Amino acid sequence: MSVQKFFGADGVSLERVVINGPQGSSAEVYLYGATVTSWKCAGKERLFVSKLAKLDGSKPVRGGIPLVFPQFGPGDLPQHGFARTRNWTLVYAEEHGQGVVVNLQLKDNEDTRASKWPYKFDLLYTIDLTATTLSTIIKYENVDLQPFSFTSLMHTYLRVPDIASTTVTGLKDVVYADKIKGGSDLVEERDAVTVNANEDRVYVDVPGIVKVNCGNESIAIRRFNFKDVVLWNPWAEKATEMSDFADDEYPQMICVEAGTVASKITLNPGQTISCGQILTCEDSSSRI
Repeated sequence: MSVQKFFGADGVSLERVVINGPQGSSAEVYLYGATVTSWKCAGKERLFVSKLAKLDGSKPVRGGIPLVFPQFGPGDLPQHGFARTRNWTLVYAEEHGQGVVVNLQLKDNEDTRASKWPYKFDLLYTIDLTATTLSTIIKYENVDLQPFSFTSLMHTYLRVPDIASTTVTGLKDVVYADKIKGGSDLVEERDAVTVNANEDRVYVDVPGIVKVNCGNESIAIRRFNFKDVVLWNPWAEKATEMSDFADDEYPQMICVEAGTVASKITLNPGQTISCGQILTCEDSSSRI
């Protein structure tokens, strides 16, 4: 097991950290945006990154696990806030009994304090890799003198063999908002959710584990202090509108995103909260 830091020696490539875990597992995270761009488990890549993704810092990485903070979607700040377009600091990396853990940090600076979300904050991002799991947890701390509120989300792009044979379970009877067709307070009636068109849904107060099932394999998503799950696939019509996403890539991915976005998290001065997810590789015969 090991952790290696690679520098952008050519002046274009960004700094990244490569984590080598047990039983051939690995992960890669760029310091730009603290974006995890690779997670290999059981010899297979589990995250999707577009072949047209910009890895030079010119825009957020299209794929992997971009971090949304302090704003989900459009608003006073640029789309999805500023955390995914800031350079984070590598604090430490170490092995533990089951794998490897890496900590990254982002603090407020002059630019963030000059934005329309001007508060002082401290984010500590813990990435923990084992043979079969990837844990991504953020500790949010208010170091300001006044309360602040925010929304946050882990915009996880999962790689799938074929979106046509992919299902998402764990969402039945959950209330959701459909951002494509319109409508809120809708209720999911399906045991296994499928995607066959441009989908952008916010499932609110999801009670338990959500699983993405692809043939004989599944990825289980366990959330900690994140209330909601966003389900997104651009499909053909939306794919053509994105310069950093190839027109033919939408069948290879699905975004199942853990976050709190339908409501806000509020922290008083000195208060902290830790939120995140654990992704687990499982086969279809596993039981959670």
